[in-house]
Amino acid sequence: MNYLKSKRDYLLDIFIIILGAFIASIGVNLFLSHAKLLSGGATGVGLIIQYMTGFQAGFSVFLINLPLFIVSYFKLNKKFTIYSAIGMVALSLSLVVTSPISHVLNINNDLLLYCIYGRVFCGLGYGLIFSRNGSTGGTDIITMLIRQKYSSFNIGSVGFSLNLIIVSIGAFLFGLPKALYTLISMFIQGFVLDRVIRGVSHKNLLFIITEKEDAVIDYVMNNLHRGITSLAAEGEYTHSKRRMLYCILTPRQMIELKRTIHLIDPKAFVTVVDVSEVRGKGFANI
Repeated sequence: MNYLKSKRDYLLDIFIIILGAFIASIGVNLFLSHAKLLSGGATGVGLIIQYMTGFQAGFSVFLINLPLFIVSYFKLNKKFTIYSAIGMVALSLSLVVTSPISHVLNINNDLLLYCIYGRVFCGLGYGLIFSRNGSTGGTDIITMLIRQKYSSFNIGSVGFSLNLIIVSIGAFLFGLPKALYTLISMFIQGFVLDRVIRGVSHKNLLFIITEKEDAVIDYVMNNLHRGITSLAAEGEYTHSKRRMLYCILTPRQMIELKRTIHLIDPKAFVTVVDVSEVRGKGFANI
């Protein structure tokens, strides 16, 4: 059986990466650059150069990334490099194409609104890119190179440190308020990006230990119309053997089941875990 991705899958990946780059560029030009707000990564450096010299950020992003991609091609995963190169070129071109819209909005110069909506667009765009195993280069490549040489380094910490340096330079050049707004906006972008990658629809995994397994199983299957699995379990303290119930539900169903379990067996032990992704029969529409 052939498990390799088809040509159509690759084309879909590329399309979504390009779409994500375009959406992110709207966030940058329509909101962030209009309000002279800062950013992290190569885009942040490009915006600093644009604010100081007028040289468009899209060109700066491309020039900054060019040597990084040459190194990445020889040092990192080829697929990651190619997808990231597509993302970087798409973002650079999109930043140039959408630059005229930077003066379209005028929300009474409310920096907070520019900060929020700019990062929502950026988070959505970058989320689409990352969901297809791509990136836009810049600090992503630097962190991957550092991680490859020094495996003990945490990628998230390295990326955050690099972005903090860029924001600190921006604070020195353009003032502390802009930097503080940028930190708020980065948090918003991270939240939206995470929602896009993990999916808007949350699922919850429940582990249930109860003396009334059959009643709980009956309720899940006949009232919630979900599947449920029994796993053999043994308590190490009492050495009593029981069935541990395992099921995946939507948040609404999870709340309903917790309340019902409390009524069925107030002494039941229930563990709820957030699940980032579920694939399989019965989960296409929740």
